[in-house]
Amino acid sequence: MRIEHAYIPYGAYWSTPFCRWQGSFANLHAFRFAADVAKRAMAERELDPGTLDAFFLGTTVPALSSFYGGPWLAGMIGAEGISGTMISQACATGARVIASAAYEVEIGDKQSIEPIILGITADRTSNGPHLVYPNPHAPGARPDSEDWVWDNFGRDPFAKNAMIETAENVAKEENITTEAQHEVVVMRHEQYQAALADDSAFLKRFMPLPIEINPTGRKVIGEVTGDEGVFPTTAEGLKRLKPVLPEGTVTYGGQTFPADGNAGVIVTSKEKAAQLSRDPKIEVQILAYAEGRAKKGFMPQANLPAAKQVLEFAGLKVKDLNAIKSHNPFAVNEICLSNGLGIPLEKMNNYGSSLIWGHPQGPTGMRLVIELIEELVIQGGGYGLFTGCAAGDTAASLVVHVREAG
Repeated sequence: MRIEHAYIPYGAYWSTPFCRWQGSFANLHAFRFAADVAKRAMAERELDPGTLDAFFLGTTVPALSSFYGGPWLAGMIGAEGISGTMISQACATGARVIASAAYEVEIGDKQSIEPIILGITADRTSNGPHLVYPNPHAPGARPDSEDWVWDNFGRDPFAKNAMIETAENVAKEENITTEAQHEVVVMRHEQYQAALADDSAFLKRFMPLPIEINPTGRKVIGEVTGDEGVFPTTAEGLKRLKPVLPEGTVTYGGQTFPADGNAGVIVTSKEKAAQLSRDPKIEVQILAYAEGRAKKGFMPQANLPAAKQVLEFAGLKVKDLNAIKSHNPFAVNEICLSNGLGIPLEKMNNYGSSLIWGHPQGPTGMRLVIELIEELVIQGGGYGLFTGCAAGDTAASLVVHVREAG
């Protein structure tokens, strides 16, 4: 879909660091944690929750009392007068939340309304729920059960394979070797070092640091000052790893890891974006959103149709792009996208990506869009593409334009 009237106020967004599952965020309730971070981030940005007109909550892992989801989280941040719609679209959730907010602004523009919409994404893959479903027809009426996080990583009920098998399918079809995947991992790890330079100056552009760890609400037991669980990565170290699957190509080093965290973005009209911006001279416009789907069992290839479609909606060519960020659960994704779009690998994912700093699912794409905006600001403006695959051999893509306000 082409989007014409939706803007993100510069700086009116945030993301926590991402912590490897079973790490520092493992015992924090995803929604309460997201509310605490949102209240702090909005206060630091002088954004009044009482001015919000709508709210979207993106989440993919059920949490205690998440039945009340959006309205509950809206209330916790001080926006008790608005409701909140929950969105769950696997790894595409972050992009979908931003797009849904943009659609609301488009509709509002046609009605001469300028809504201010907050999107929050929050997930905790650590200690995910173990669910039991009644099945009175089973022998002995034994219930069906599911480990929400682990079982869904391991089996797509439609394609009937694990996510890692989708990467192997693409690697085999496109002749992508383990060595080629490891070269990408080393490159992305080196790019991430730029985000850590000057005392993590890039990350501090959007991360409210440090994050205090207070599981009970009564006592701070520690703090997080940056992404947690990132492996020191070298070509020599990766070379010692063996593929996870027999006769496969993907090693543990060639894929991301589950993580915990949350993120938030405000979407509104051009005029209100200027009023809410940390720098009114910078304009961030959402130009287009698209989705795509690969053939069954080939998830990493889904980025290509989604990316090509969103560029068509935005009226752009690949050569027009100034920055590209992608959700890359596997290094295979990177090589497939690079080959398909004709873009050198080193031209994508500056400052790192989910391949390096982890994947809490819902918040992943939202953080990548935030990083995309900041990279474009550092460059002095331009067009940016986000694309990321998701469960079910799908993908979502978003195009933004950063420029001097005028």
